[in-house]
Amino acid sequence: MRYQRAHNGGHQAIFFYKFPLMAIASILHRISGVILFLFIPFVLWVLATSLSSPAGFQQASTFFDCFAVKFFAWVMLSALVYHLLAGIKHLFMDMGFAETLKGGRSASAFVIIVSVLIMIWMGVKLL
Repeated sequence: MRYQRAHNGGHQAIFFYKFPLMAIASILHRISGVILFLFIPFVLWVLATSLSSPAGFQQASTFFDCFAVKFFAWVMLSALVYHLLAGIKHLFMDMGFAETLKGGRSASAFVIIVSVLIMIWMGVKLL
């Protein structure tokens, strides 16, 4: 008797799989949390430098004149906004709101759309 493997599309199928909106929102929430974690040393350094003395505050202010630093600050703030909104969505879901499939889709779409709009606004203001 010959063993026959079930066809699941192979390892290339992952690139063609269409993730549900709720899965995309969940993955983005995890990614934004990792980004926030990675930016903790940068934020602590800027905070410590700016609070050390008036000269340190001037150094931190001058540091933000560079486009790359502004871009990294935008990335960190964008991750913070998305993570915060997605976390609030999870809190509402824990309270019993948007627990249905339709409600989950709507809440995920709302979080993604509002986050993108805020990210665009922050990008215009920062960059």
